[in-house]
This record gives sequence, structure tokens and C-alpha cells, in this order.
Amino acid sequence: MLVCTLGDLTLDVIVRLTQPIAAGADTRAETHLSTGGQAANVAAWAADLGARARFLGKRGADEAGELAVRGLEARGVEVAGPVDGKGAIICSLVDRTGERSMLSDRGTATGFRPDELDSAWLDGCEHLFVSGYALLADPTRSTALAAVQLARRQGAAVSVDLASWSDLERYGPAEFRRLLDELQPNVIFANEDEDRVLGGPVSGAAWILKRGLRGCSFDGDERAALLAAEVVDSTGAGDALAAGFIVGGSELALEAAARCVSRLGSMP
Repeated sequence: MLVCTLGDLTLDVIVRLTQPIAAGADTRAETHLSTGGQAANVAAWAADLGARARFLGKRGADEAGELAVRGLEARGVEVAGPVDGKGAIICSLVDRTGERSMLSDRGTATGFRPDELDSAWLDGCEHLFVSGYALLADPTRSTALAAVQLARRQGAAVSVDLASWSDLERYGPAEFRRLLDELQPNVIFANEDEDRVLGGPVSGAAWILKRGLRGCSFDGDERAALLAAEVVDSTGAGDALAAGFIVGGSELALEAAARCVSRLGSMP
């Protein structure tokens, strides 16, 4: 099975706080540098779970971009897309419960144009995962729409992750629902905040509702989370779950998410 993902490839700087932030002073923390980005995470987990995986996106020509690519390729993912400009860097602050907040600089990823999309990158694709971040503005929105059309021509399924409740709110929930109606994805992944902002399921798509430690609803099939011994970092858990669902369904999805939260970082 070839899983293609479209979206961001980033260099992640993860800071796990071991005490409350002391404003204007030092705070002890554990730090971790890794490849990341929602689409890249899904591709890496898909590869780890036994699928072929190919990432599609525009990445930086600088050192940050090169490090991110090396990290993704080392996990068995094919990387395709134009190279130009500044690589994306995301700083994730992780509190002592494992909850994370992200500070995002998406760099050149936001400039992926339709004329830069090579149809050969989707050859053999059986499932195309589209990160919601790519749908928030042109030119990446138009590029994602073009990729969906190419994938559908060869019978691929399509999934979308809503990605960010705050960005979704700024974009406009009603307008985003119209975009989803145009895309007609087979599967939509959402967390509870994204579900609330968008206003619930979209007709015609399986609705995968991620509830963190309280489990997941797989289009109405309520499942408890497979809890890790310790929740170290929730970064990327939803991406691991999405990859697991795409590759093997709900059981594999829950297993992948449990593995992800037991370690620092979003990658397998």
C-alpha cells in the first residue's frame, strides 16, 4: 500500500518543561530536536506500520530544511516536492501532563504552487492524506485540490485532518465546510476542539473524532484509548492515530497513538 501525504515538513524543537516557566529567569526543561510536521508525521508512522509512504510538500533549501528531509528519509519515507527558501521550524512547549502548545513558523511550505506539483509523485497512490494546514490559504489550497483530483483518477481514497481549531476559527467554519464539500474526502480526522468549531461531522465522510486519553470515536464506534505507562508528550499522537487508521484500521490506530505518547517527539 502506498500512502501519500501532502502538507508541511518541519524541524521540530520540543521543549518539555519540568517546572513552571519562571518569567525573566531560567526554567529547567528537557529538549528534543526532530523532524516533524503533520503530513511528515503521518508518512513516517505509515512507513513504520508497514506501508510505503511518500511525502509531498515544499521544503526549505537551508540547513533546517536539509535536517528535516534527512530525518524523514531515515524513517523510510520518499520525499518529493520543490526545494526553495526557508525551512519550517516549530517550537512545541510540553507541560508536565504531556499537553503541548505549538509556536509555528511554516517557512516556505506555504508557497507550494499548483504548477510545482508533478503528477508522477502520485503514481501508485492508494491513499492521499491532506493536512488541514495546506487548505487554509492559496497557493497550497489549490495545490491540495489538484493533488486530490490526480489521486482520485487512479482510485485513491482521500483523508483530511482538520489540524488546528484556532486556524479553522480564523478561516471561517462555514467556508471550510464548503471546501470539504468540494474535496469530498472519504475520511476526516478531528479532535474535540476542531469538531466544536467546525460544527460536527461532514456528510459523506467517515468522522474520526480524537479524544486524547479518553479514546476515539471511529465514525460512531467508541473506543477507549490504549494507555501508555506514562504520557510523556502528546505531540504527534493524532498523526500516529491517523496513520494507523489508514494502514490498518481502528486497532492499529490506537496502538500507534499509545506508542507515540510514551516518548518525546512526534516521530516513530
